[in-house]
Amino acid sequence: MESINLFENIKRVAVGIYSEEGLQKRLSAGTPLKIKLGADPSRPDLHLGHSVPLRMLRKMQDVGHEIIFVIGDFTGMIGDPSGRSKTRPPLTFEETRRNGQSYFEQVSKILDPKKTRIAYNSEWLGKMSFADVLKLAGQYTLARIMERDDFSKRYADNQPIGLHELFYPLMQGYDSIALSADIEVGGTDQTFNLLVGRELQKDYGQKPQEVITFPLLLGLDGAEKMSKSLDNYIGIDESAEVIFEKCMKIPDDILSDYFRLTTDIPEDIYAPILSHDIRKAHFIYAREIVRMYHGESAVNSAEKRYIAIALGKAPADMNTITISDSGVAIIELLKQAGFASSNSDARRLIEGGGIKIDGEVVNDISLVVNYSSVITRGKNKFIKVVCTQ
Repeated sequence: MESINLFENIKRVAVGIYSEEGLQKRLSAGTPLKIKLGADPSRPDLHLGHSVPLRMLRKMQDVGHEIIFVIGDFTGMIGDPSGRSKTRPPLTFEETRRNGQSYFEQVSKILDPKKTRIAYNSEWLGKMSFADVLKLAGQYTLARIMERDDFSKRYADNQPIGLHELFYPLMQGYDSIALSADIEVGGTDQTFNLLVGRELQKDYGQKPQEVITFPLLLGLDGAEKMSKSLDNYIGIDESAEVIFEKCMKIPDDILSDYFRLTTDIPEDIYAPILSHDIRKAHFIYAREIVRMYHGESAVNSAEKRYIAIALGKAPADMNTITISDSGVAIIELLKQAGFASSNSDARRLIEGGGIKIDGEVVNDISLVVNYSSVITRGKNKFIKVVCTQ
């Protein structure tokens, strides 16, 4: 019964299963399976988009299957070309290890760390001889590798493709051979790489893994997949207050996807609320996500802070910058506060009317602040300035 329920749960969320019959047989066999999830260490911050496959892995873990979390410290020195229009700058080995450890610590918010095996693919890829690499390369043709959308588009646009990038799918596929993986999961953008692993296992005399792909969660812009680089993400390691606030910004038309993919709230509970009171639905969702990643005790304070900010009130727990009575230029203050990344960015914010001091819009880019005050960017970013004598 557990295997049937698990299979139905997977089908409810997954975009693709290769193959359904094979997955059903493996799940119903009653033996622990090795389930592989690869992590790109160039992006060490997890967001709700990552939680979609991770939450399903937790369900698989809870019924006795082994989750192998593969940190691509060796492949990270190439950089995953998936969805890339140009060659990604490679990471150093030290960077991949450091980022990988951070990634695993965040994964432990969803997976049971005591039941999760962490593996670094340098353990096997770093030991391959040149003869081993040639054997691996001989299993695939250039024509098949060029079927990948990102490679074919770059080639058509006369964009350079490094030979080392062509090895990335083969190296990720070899991970499955090294681990004798039974199942591999990933986002739909990883479908090609995951299926390469399935094919390579056949070539190396192994039973091919089953592949499960999960949808890519749209970000807060409602247009692109959730990504830190696009600043449209909700990080699971962010503060409860930030998470609550971001959850309230999810576009109305995709909130149902967030409920379905990132929570366990049944559809018959959230669907009627979405239809009749979208603001209430946002609050329910925000409370649930804060509860999941910060605990029940964090929910009330995060909600109260959001309501206060929505009413135009400054929160009580603002960060503080201390200045002397000789003052600091407003442009420099904005950079110190993290409101602006450069002088030109600060000027743009001021000229656009996006900066206030004690509730008054700042119009003077040459203003020198030499008094205690509260500086606001937009409706929800505050910094307290304390002037000392």
